[in-house]
Amino acid sequence: MDKVMTQKPHEMLAATLSQDLVAVNELIRTRMASRHAPRIPEVTAHLVEAGGKRLRPMLTLAAARMCGYQGNHHLKLAATVEFIHTATLLHDDVVDESTQRRGRPTANLLWDNKSSVLVGDYLFARSFQLMVETGSLRVLDILANASATIAEGEVLQMTAASNLKTDEDIYLQVVRGKTAALFSAATEVGGVIAGASEEQVKALFDYGDALGIAFQIADDLLDYQGDSKATGKNVGDDFRERKLTLPVIKAVAQATDEERAFWTRTIEKGKQQDGDLEQALALMAKYGTLEATRQDALGWAAKARTALQVLPEHEIRGMLSDLADYVVARLN
Repeated sequence: MDKVMTQKPHEMLAATLSQDLVAVNELIRTRMASRHAPRIPEVTAHLVEAGGKRLRPMLTLAAARMCGYQGNHHLKLAATVEFIHTATLLHDDVVDESTQRRGRPTANLLWDNKSSVLVGDYLFARSFQLMVETGSLRVLDILANASATIAEGEVLQMTAASNLKTDEDIYLQVVRGKTAALFSAATEVGGVIAGASEEQVKALFDYGDALGIAFQIADDLLDYQGDSKATGKNVGDDFRERKLTLPVIKAVAQATDEERAFWTRTIEKGKQQDGDLEQALALMAKYGTLEATRQDALGWAAKARTALQVLPEHEIRGMLSDLADYVVARLN
């Protein structure tokens, strides 16, 4: 009993879906192989086997099982979602010039940028092969749209990240692109492949969308007030990288002329000096933007829980509800 109580929601989901996850992992290993280019499985395995939670493919499996699906197409869709996610990570690390992910050197550091980009392209191609094998045009439409939205969100982030004109609406658009689009597609296709009602498919989309937004807002908030050992990031990394996330956007919106000049120097122009992070944190404290951001994350988590109410009563539904709480529980 104690063991169950201390398990995290994603761990409980993983245990419940263990057989499906084993099958998905085997499918991933099979489909990331390449007879002609051994670097492809080398690069892919480095990231796929780095110990991620497999949260996105689990959402597909969970949605399908909760809606009573008995076939095996959900396995292909879960692998598809993981391939899309891995491809975007490979591309992101090149764009961001990252050197570390999940506590390990990034693929672009171990190999090179060209390998990361091309292997990412290969995984996108593999993901579309898997989608087609389900024989569902609607599934193909959902995941193709999600892939386009993700790419669009990344491009938007490039132009908006250090622009003080970026407001909360643009931030939400970026978050929907870079994070929530794949969460919502993952849950939605699980319902579609299971033949769920339109009301249930819409609820699954809404759940994934709200969960993804809550997840990203929480992540952005933890950059300023998280435990670096737990998050794997140093406090203020986003500030140093000149990324306009929600706590800063809220502070900029209320800034005096003098404060705006500070944000212009540090974020837009990137001319940072000792003590700037402390001043940024002081300005966020002055306007209560960290707490306001936390409330936004909690609000999106609540929307995710509410969306589940029209879905079938099932043990997985309770786990998905707990998962929504869990992504923001680290903010307390």
